[in-house]
Amino acid sequence: MSQREDYDPGPAAGADVHKDGDKWTLVVVRELRHPPEKVWQAITEPAHLREWAPFDADRSLGAIGTVKLSTVGAPTAHVSETQVKRAEAPKLLEYTWGDNDMRWELEPLESGGTRLTLWHNIDRGFISMGAAGWHICLDVLDRFLAGQPVGRLVGADALKFGGWQRLNAEYARQFGIEPPSWPPKPAS
Repeated sequence: MSQREDYDPGPAAGADVHKDGDKWTLVVVRELRHPPEKVWQAITEPAHLREWAPFDADRSLGAIGTVKLSTVGAPTAHVSETQVKRAEAPKLLEYTWGDNDMRWELEPLESGGTRLTLWHNIDRGFISMGAAGWHICLDVLDRFLAGQPVGRLVGADALKFGGWQRLNAEYARQFGIEPPSWPPKPAS
């Protein structure tokens, strides 16, 4: 059995929604068994991002300035010019991705691991989908860092993956919203 066939995401957990008027922020907290320096490299370096993230970067996210992010697995290629606003290794990373603000905070744990907190401003209609997607991405990240890669699981590959549909529904229930159907049903 391959690493991917062996992968089954656990139940929806570790995510919350902060609402400020019409602005919704998904907050995902995950404890990883790897030190902040190793996690920092994984969330900033293009070669590492290709193993788990929903986008590719044309340079390191570890320095302030412009970077191009290319969404992976989207029906059409989507490249956005991104501004890295803060990059304080190995603690804090802030940038925009499209119209969304992203903030990654890494806190060292006594165990030698890292508490990763991700804040992602996301459209209300996609909040449970975003939570399901980040859940899987962070699982894949953790396995990659542990030397047990399952391969990137994003976009259409994630949608076909049974665990994503379940997570989308579970997060929608936790957030008290109607789960969006994906792909969208055509208007009749």
